[in-house]
Amino acid sequence: MTQREQNPAATAFDDLHSRHAAGLTRQAYLLTGRPELARRAVERGFRLAWQRWPQVAVDPDPAGWVRAAVYECALTPWQRLLPWLRTARTAQELPPSVGPADRALLTAVLGLPAPYRRMLVLHDGVGLGLYEAATEVEASTPAAAGRLAHARERVVAEACGPGEVVRVRLAALAASLEVAPSAAPQGAAAQAATPAGATPSALPAAASLLRAESERSACRLTRVTFALTGLFALVTLSVAVVAPDRGAPPWQRPLVTAPAASDAPVQPREARLLPEAR
Repeated sequence: MTQREQNPAATAFDDLHSRHAAGLTRQAYLLTGRPELARRAVERGFRLAWQRWPQVAVDPDPAGWVRAAVYECALTPWQRLLPWLRTARTAQELPPSVGPADRALLTAVLGLPAPYRRMLVLHDGVGLGLYEAATEVEASTPAAAGRLAHARERVVAEACGPGEVVRVRLAALAASLEVAPSAAPQGAAAQAATPAGATPSALPAAASLLRAESERSACRLTRVTFALTGLFALVTLSVAVVAPDRGAPPWQRPLVTAPAASDAPVQPREARLLPEAR
C-alpha cells in the first residue's frame, strides 16, 4: 500500500487538486491577464487549503473554499507595488495566443475594478448563481447585483457585442482558455499548479509537490514564530537586568503635613500693620 493510499487526507486533497487546478488557473488568468500570476495564485490557494485541511475537508464546498482563496491571492492589493505582479491592463500585455475577439473581451474584463471583475467571472464565467456569488465575495445580494450589472454594461460597451454573446464567450474562455507553462519555473512550487492540457499522470505529482511545499512553509513559519518569541523574551529579560533602578524601592510622594501650631498670641490686623501704613 502506497503512502498516498495510507493517508486519506492526502488522497482527498490530490483528488481536489486534480479536478479543479486547471479550471482555477484559467479563472485566475481571467482575473489577472498574466499566466505566471495566475499560477502563483492557484499554488498559494492550494497551499492554504492543505495547511487548513481539517477546516476545508468539512466545508460543504471544498472547491469553493479553494476558489475563494485563489481569487483573494490573485487580487491582493499589495501586488500592485511590483510591476511583474500587477494585473495586465492593455491588449499588448496579453499573450499572442489569445485571438482578437477574445483579446478585446479579456481587455475589457481586466479594465474593471477588482470587485466587479471578480463578480463577473464568478457569475458569467464560472456560472454561480447571484446569491452564491454574493456569499462568496461576502456582499449583500443587491450589492452583488449592482456590481454585476455595472460590469456587464462596461464589458458589452467595450467588447462591441450583444450582452448574451459576451456572456457565452466569457464562459467559454473560463472553460477552455489555455495558460502557457512558465518559461522559468521557480522550484517545485512553481510546477504545482498544472495548466490546462496537462496529462492526468502529472496532476497527482503536482499535488504531492504542493503538499510538501505547504508543509515546509508551515514548518518555517513555526520556526520564525518561536524565534521571534524567544528574541522578545531575551530582550525583555536584558532590559530588566541592566535597568539602572533595579532593586530600588518605588518612589513615594511625600505626605503634605499642616504647619505646627504656634503658642504666640495672634495679633489683630491693625497691630500687624507698619507704622507708615497706620
